[in-house]
Amino acid sequence: MRATRRPVKHTADRRVTMDDVARKAGVSRALVSLVVRGSPKVSDARRARVLAVAEQLGYRPNAMARGLASRRTRTLGVLLNELHNPFYAEIMDGIEERAEELDYRLLASTGGRRRGGESRAVEMFLEHRVDGLLLVGPRLSTAELGAAAQHVPVVVVAREVRHPDVDWIVNDEHAGARLVIGHLVALGHRRIVHIDGGRGAGAAARRRAYGQAMREAGLEREVRVLVGDYTDVAGVRAAERLLESRSLPTAIFAANDLLATGVIDRLEDAGLRIPEDVAIVGYDNTFLAALHHVSLTTINQPRPEMGRSAVRALVERVERTRTEPLRLRTAPSLVVRETTGPASDA
Repeated sequence: MRATRRPVKHTADRRVTMDDVARKAGVSRALVSLVVRGSPKVSDARRARVLAVAEQLGYRPNAMARGLASRRTRTLGVLLNELHNPFYAEIMDGIEERAEELDYRLLASTGGRRRGGESRAVEMFLEHRVDGLLLVGPRLSTAELGAAAQHVPVVVVAREVRHPDVDWIVNDEHAGARLVIGHLVALGHRRIVHIDGGRGAGAAARRRAYGQAMREAGLEREVRVLVGDYTDVAGVRAAERLLESRSLPTAIFAANDLLATGVIDRLEDAGLRIPEDVAIVGYDNTFLAALHHVSLTTINQPRPEMGRSAVRALVERVERTRTEPLRLRTAPSLVVRETTGPASDA
């Protein structure tokens, strides 16, 4: 008695393969492969049959397998410095928008504000054969970034990188600092302290820009920098140091909006009025700055546009429509809200 062949049973434990589709459709595996790759060598009728069977079986093409054949996966690896800072999340909005427009998928991770975590994330991206790396505010060394660029194109956002093979997009920090200092000087402020972003991406450039803007305003002797970080907790701690020093400035230039909110929270707890006693300016113009109870004067960086530009630049490298290095500085603008006013000693 001849045994009958049981139909293939597909469960959650077994992924449907190209062979399953070919068997069910009564065609060769090679034909299914041509359909998956969108080859024009397949007739409309056979293409329709294969697609119908694939839909019926719940077949999902394996992007990595396609990449092995075509040397492209149409996937970009995106590394965010962290998820707690809305600045990075708002850049990600632009990244997702442009990637969808260009028909690229994203594989995203965060380094947890640690170089070790970022290194592991980059290695994971390369293991998954991404076509390129888009790194937002990375803490990796220049050598590490250059090493990654030997494997795939790399675009960095929010940090300048002195390596010929790495493209970057940053805000014009000097222009931003001049806007801050010019605004505060026009309100009569001279004792302007900068709380910096510590080792965060772009913090050193922002710190240098503050010093240069103060010198240009004739306030070189008033230059004062407190070490901070791009977090609200760092803002609280910096404000406590100012309160303990009994030498309060009339204005504070915080390295980002999160830092500024921490400063405001601690100074108001101490009974100080913002901006009557101390004026405060942030940086980034994230959604936090626009909240009614915060209403923070800040510097706007075009976050979504930086994300869109980064994807476009990376795809140009991946598809080899551009070979020259990209060095892009976006133009900042000042957004005046309720945390700045005339100097208390003016």
